[in-house]
Amino acid sequence: MPTKLLKRWWLAGAAGLLLAQTSQAQITSYEEKDRLNTESHIGNIAGHAKNAAEDYRRYCVGCHGELGDGNGENAQWVDPKPRDFTLGVFKCRSTPTGTLPTDKDLYDTIARGLDRSNMPVWNTFTKQQRADLVAYVKGFSPRFREEKPGDVMQIPPEPPPSADSVKRGSELFVSMNCFLCHGKDGRGHGPSALSLTDSKGYSIQPYDFTSGARLKCGDSDQGLFRELATGLDGTPMPSVADALKPDQIWDLVHYIATLRPAKTGFFQREKGL
Repeated sequence: MPTKLLKRWWLAGAAGLLLAQTSQAQITSYEEKDRLNTESHIGNIAGHAKNAAEDYRRYCVGCHGELGDGNGENAQWVDPKPRDFTLGVFKCRSTPTGTLPTDKDLYDTIARGLDRSNMPVWNTFTKQQRADLVAYVKGFSPRFREEKPGDVMQIPPEPPPSADSVKRGSELFVSMNCFLCHGKDGRGHGPSALSLTDSKGYSIQPYDFTSGARLKCGDSDQGLFRELATGLDGTPMPSVADALKPDQIWDLVHYIATLRPAKTGFFQREKGL
C-alpha cells in the first residue's frame, strides 16, 4: 500500500479520535455545569451543589469517586462497596421501593452513617454542609432531573408489643421466607445467605438480628417498620408492603425485636437526627 495513502488514513483516524475526545470533553463540561446547579431542600434549608465541591473532594471522593460511580481509589479495599450515586438507587428511604429518596432521606443518611460499612457518622458537618452535599450527590444521577421522589410512606401508630403479636410475627418470619436469608434463629446464616449479591453483583451479607448492632436506616421501631415496608433498594431485601398489612408488619417488628440480645432489648422510639 502506498506510504502516502497510509499516512492519509492515519491522519484522518487521528483527527476523528481528537474530534471525539473534544466532543466528549464538551459534553462532560456541560454535564458538570448542570450538576453543580443542582439544589436540595430540607425544611427551610436550601442546599447548593456548587458549595459542596470542596467537601466532597476532601471527604467523599476516596470511596465514591470523582464521577460518583463508587470507584474511588479506596473502593477496592472497601466492603461493602461504596454507593454508586449515578444509579440513583439508595437503601435508606422513606419512599416506596423503586422510587427516589427524598432530600431529607439523603440528609439523614449522611448524618447517621451506615453501620457495618465504611460510611461513618458525619456529625462534623453543619446542617448547611449536609444540605449542600445532598445536592451534590443528586447531581450525579439523571434520575433526579427526570423523576420526583416517591411519596413518603406513612407509618401508622405502633400497637403495644404483646405475646400474641410476637407469635404472629414469628409465623410471618417463616411464611414470608425471611429465614432463607436471616436464618431461623435470625443470625444471618440462612440457606441463601452465602449466595446473596447486591444489584452490582457484589457479595452481601444478611443482617444478624442477634448481634444488637444498629440497623442500617435508623435504630428504632419505626426505623425497622420503614425498612420492612420500603425494602433496601439495591440489595436482595425486598419490600413487604404489598404482601402485609401494617398491623402484620408491626407483628414482624415485635418478633424481630425478641431476637436481639437481652441487654439490648427492644428498639427505641424514633428520635430526630
